[in-house]
Amino acid sequence: MKKMFLFVCFCSVALWAFSQPSFVDFQRANPRAAIAFKAKEDTLKKQFAAAGLQWPAKQLYIRSFKYDSQLEVWVRNNSKEPFKLFKTYNVCALSGALGPKRIEGDYQVPEGFYCINQFNPRSTYHLSLGLNYPNASDQLLSDSLKPGNDIYIHGGCVTVGCIPIQDEQIEELYVMASYAADNGEDFIPVHIFPIRFNRPKSVEYLAKITREDTDYLHFVNNIKEVYDYFEQHKRLPFISINKKGEYVVM
Repeated sequence: MKKMFLFVCFCSVALWAFSQPSFVDFQRANPRAAIAFKAKEDTLKKQFAAAGLQWPAKQLYIRSFKYDSQLEVWVRNNSKEPFKLFKTYNVCALSGALGPKRIEGDYQVPEGFYCINQFNPRSTYHLSLGLNYPNASDQLLSDSLKPGNDIYIHGGCVTVGCIPIQDEQIEELYVMASYAADNGEDFIPVHIFPIRFNRPKSVEYLAKITREDTDYLHFVNNIKEVYDYFEQHKRLPFISINKKGEYVVM
């Protein structure tokens, strides 16, 4: 039997392990986050109702596509329901190229499966949500001494390896994610894919990139299993990592 490593998002539970005040109250204590809650909460509540979703947000799933420069926000009321697509934001800047991040300073946006591990209301880029890069797979496949770190979804529309969206959009996402964390979603999943695999133009471009790069083609086929599973079921599979650093869908 192959040795497996469980794919676990080691997020800092201290971020939301508050009895008094709640995690949302803790976020509201910051002036910049408080402005976001005041500006976005009522509108989001109405949009959730129109989508048949309960407010506040219970469970989020975030999915980003590098080549297509889009970030999707999926929501569900509880773990027994499939996810519903709530919003799609345009990623407004991109650095690096297709392919996973493997070393500090390569300007690459990671590809793979992550979770939110930091809420930063004092970000240089308005508001930011940190990702747990390098994850267990990255730690096996990336540079052992300098794999890089500090990968965020943030505002500001500039990047050197992060996922930037407009300030108004990060405000919405920050509010939704804060409520999801407050409601017990300790590990908000964020999956980053190179392309939309159902878009012919994107598939054609990826085919050119991987034509002579068999290692990257193998990586893409590996993470596409998770994309395919979600497209079919609108649920997330359990993901483990083997001793080669490959993702295993279970």
